[in-house]
Amino acid sequence: MNDAIFPAILPTYNRTQIAFDKGEGAYLFATDGRRYLDFASGIAVTCLGHGHPHLVKALTEQGSKLWHCSNIFEIPDQQRLAERMTANSFADSVFFCNSGAEAVETGIKMIRHYHHVNGNPEKYRVICAEGAFHGRTLTTIFAGGQAKHTEGFGPEVQGFDHVAFGNLNETRAAITPETGAILVEPVQGEGGYKPADPDFIKGLREVCDEFGLLLMFDEVQCGNGRTGKYFAHEWFDTIPDIMATAKGMGGGFPMGACLATAEAAKGMVAGTHGSTYGGNPLAMAVGNAVLDVMLEPGFLDHVTAMGKVIRTGLEDLVRDFPDIFVEARGMGLMVGIKCADGVVNGDMVEALRQAGLLCVGAGENVVRMAPPLIVEESHIAEALDILRQTAATWGDGGGNA
Repeated sequence: MNDAIFPAILPTYNRTQIAFDKGEGAYLFATDGRRYLDFASGIAVTCLGHGHPHLVKALTEQGSKLWHCSNIFEIPDQQRLAERMTANSFADSVFFCNSGAEAVETGIKMIRHYHHVNGNPEKYRVICAEGAFHGRTLTTIFAGGQAKHTEGFGPEVQGFDHVAFGNLNETRAAITPETGAILVEPVQGEGGYKPADPDFIKGLREVCDEFGLLLMFDEVQCGNGRTGKYFAHEWFDTIPDIMATAKGMGGGFPMGACLATAEAAKGMVAGTHGSTYGGNPLAMAVGNAVLDVMLEPGFLDHVTAMGKVIRTGLEDLVRDFPDIFVEARGMGLMVGIKCADGVVNGDMVEALRQAGLLCVGAGENVVRMAPPLIVEESHIAEALDILRQTAATWGDGGGNA
């Protein structure tokens, strides 16, 4: 009845006119039967590919027993997953939620409450990086600070100051008596798959210790094995106080988590935070299944090895097609290739899709690739061949000049 007036689905997405009804490993199959190599992974979500038998088994077995119960009761698999995550990370405690934005929101609340219980409620401001993306809630869009996300959603949510990503001097200069924390992505995702310099990350820890600030990492996209470590900050040999994660954590099932040290989390007692769905039995069964695979000996080594293979291939493309590609970037299997001036990344993503490769655009004119962590060299070779053919025919019917 309302179709002629307004679409039934709120039109907040610029959708590609294609639908998928089946997935197997690194491939998706459209409703017309065409097969696509999936190097988008639902934007770095389906970390074990599609239809992974261990995940399917865990989901169906739990689904036949109990989907949901409230957090006012004990949830054994939630306890198990929390113990496994803390045993394999810096954290002492975990809060389970449903998405990355919720995980970031949890961390921001934790920052404010930490300083409140310490008698410093004025220390509520958080220093964030330009080009960041921390989610789509009202608070997290202003934490990200990008005008394309905040425009039209004023008045501004207060509490966030932005400095250049990677500039330690500017970060230090932005600290005021109201500053309570620094929030940064170790590898910027939406901002263009840009890894931070190790000295910058280590410097943030030193600055936080010097000024009594909390250090929070947003590993919603770069965590859960994506870079070849369980969490990306491990590459920088730096421990945060708080960390948000999600995406690959559930392998496609919606879940997120906020991890924290005992000191940072000490104010989060009963009644300070909650979630209706977060950590329910169905989610926890899948989360534990993902971790079963991710913690297998050699799994993360495979991610690192495959990351080197694809990075080498992307660097070859930059060398061979300097008028099309200008930079390869990223870490592990979180990789991107920056398009040259005059080559719009959205046009490149569309051309690659037409050729059978699914990728996603990102900031700074980057085409980002987040293949499933179970990707093999044959898949990477296939993807690189499609990229090469697309670049070779750019302006000759294979893409826009």
